[in-house]
Amino acid sequence: MEQPYQPVKKLFFGRDDAESDFADGLLRDGFQSTYASEAVLAGRKSLVVGRKGSGKSAICAHLAGGGYPGRTALITPDDAAGDEIRRFELQGLTADTAKSLIWRYIFAVHAAQYVTEHAETHKKWRAPASVRVLKDFLQVNDESGDGRLTDRLRRGTRLLQSATLSVKMFGLEASVSAGGEPGTGSEGARATRQLDALEAGVRAAFEDLGCVAAGEKPLLILVDQLEQVWQGDSDSHALVTGLLLGAKHAAAAYRHAVRCVLFVRADIYDALNFADGDKFRSDEVRITWSPSALRSLARARASLSLERPISDEELWGGVFPPRVAGEWTPDYLVRRSLARPRDIIQFLTLCRDAADRSGRPTIHEEDVMEAAEQFSRWKLDDLAKEYNVGFPFLRPVFAQFENAGYAVDRNDFTVRFDAIREALHDRYSAYTDQLTATSVIDALYGIGFLGVSRGDGVVYAGDSQWPVQPYEENLRVHPCFRPALGCRTPKGAADGRVYVGIGNQGTMAGALNHAAFLRNVVTTDAGFQADRHVRLLEETTSALSRLQRQLERSSLPPAAHSEVQQGIDLLNREIDALPLPGSGLTSGMVEDLIGVVTERLAVSHACLNESGLRDEPLARRLADEARALRRALGGAVGAGGGSDSSG
Repeated sequence: MEQPYQPVKKLFFGRDDAESDFADGLLRDGFQSTYASEAVLAGRKSLVVGRKGSGKSAICAHLAGGGYPGRTALITPDDAAGDEIRRFELQGLTADTAKSLIWRYIFAVHAAQYVTEHAETHKKWRAPASVRVLKDFLQVNDESGDGRLTDRLRRGTRLLQSATLSVKMFGLEASVSAGGEPGTGSEGARATRQLDALEAGVRAAFEDLGCVAAGEKPLLILVDQLEQVWQGDSDSHALVTGLLLGAKHAAAAYRHAVRCVLFVRADIYDALNFADGDKFRSDEVRITWSPSALRSLARARASLSLERPISDEELWGGVFPPRVAGEWTPDYLVRRSLARPRDIIQFLTLCRDAADRSGRPTIHEEDVMEAAEQFSRWKLDDLAKEYNVGFPFLRPVFAQFENAGYAVDRNDFTVRFDAIREALHDRYSAYTDQLTATSVIDALYGIGFLGVSRGDGVVYAGDSQWPVQPYEENLRVHPCFRPALGCRTPKGAADGRVYVGIGNQGTMAGALNHAAFLRNVVTTDAGFQADRHVRLLEETTSALSRLQRQLERSSLPPAAHSEVQQGIDLLNREIDALPLPGSGLTSGMVEDLIGVVTERLAVSHACLNESGLRDEPLARRLADEARALRRALGGAVGAGGGSDSSG
């Protein structure tokens, strides 16, 4: 007797993360090629940008797991590694440039390890002198093994900051040693010369082996999971900006022998603001998924789990119902997601689970509709978590849409927002000038929660490069979030409740911790931005923190060390004594304080000079930070923060 058709028992669409998907075989055997993955594989693009769940890590895992025909090195920084990079700084360099050096060191070590290992099988005779020298370098600097990224970063920061990186085999020992003659340059200048020498040695080894000339595939260094180390503050900005600068430098330094491919979440990349940002346009590729590509993804994974090829007609007419609520099933699914692979995988899995719980052999319409309710709740919660670092009050804002209909009039939303605005201002007082209904609408559009009616349709973020215009009054909650909010009709019956439980700010230190809370939200040019005097105050506290770290690793005599420490402590106390933003703090107070800070830093610098400590890195750092704060007071507060580039 023929067994009934029961695909539900075998259906498996995958897991939420690329690593598990690869281990299960679905990503390895059913990888869905896209323009982004093809451009990276061909070497045309090296910066992959996409929203969470869009498939960045899938491309990375595919390349690292055999999808690239050459050798790969995967770098995925964790919290400990991120802390090491954030703390790394060099007197004489901006934060962006300093952090690019530690990334260059990491790339150089990976390249050196690869070329020395490659030499063992590349030639039948003795390795070239450049390779032997490079192998000695790795051994002298304890970089012969794989090791943990955090340990390698610690070694690199220690060696670069102390200028003891062993580069004697490259003929530059005298010019870069810490014990060189006075006037040899700042910490940053010495570290840069060391890295230049190391990179030249690696390049020479590649050239002597003839790797590029022989047409061999370059070493592919992949950097992923940067969201694990992103905190939205100036150090995080410098960390990612430094990575971009370091990767671009490496591509030029190794002349096609090494490629670096970076996978960066869109909200992080779009939050960066640095002078050389326009130099990465040709390297950048944005991940986008069309409805047909998502349907192909679903069919490919269903075929793998059922262990036979299936057609669209069978999938969307046999396994799934052909229509749901009068709409073709794949269109129903895609329209109620954010058009990302992870969304589709989760939605399909919920449909399968609903049918399995009911004991049905195939998925019915009611299973899909039940799944849509659960999926909507998941995605609303995920959206709040995704942007929590940059937009921590999404939940009370979302509450203003509950049971109010998915067609939102701008004026109606303004009334709802005004009911919680005062509470939001109390909790996030650094942003009183920006927490307006218009700015919040811009942000909600940027993260994909709201769309806007244009022409005969509704446009959501990603469909258009244009933000919501001031004259556009008709907004729409994205279909993905409507079930979770109870927005089932264009005009609902709001219950009148207003969620306000968002607490109070508390201290100046707590207020300053939020000074970058919306820098990683994809908004318009008129989007969220801290008040200028709050940004200036944040820049001042960051400068004092950098000076504190420099002091802790300085070799000042005890008396001088104590004097500088007392000065830093006094300035920090004066900052803590200021009123909170929104509670009496004025731009005049902040400007007066910065004047005092720059004056005291300049005096401390002069005292160290008069004491014969002119070449102590801390002396240069004091001068650098004073100059940077003067520039900031004039209106130029950079994302990288920090020092002047002079030595």
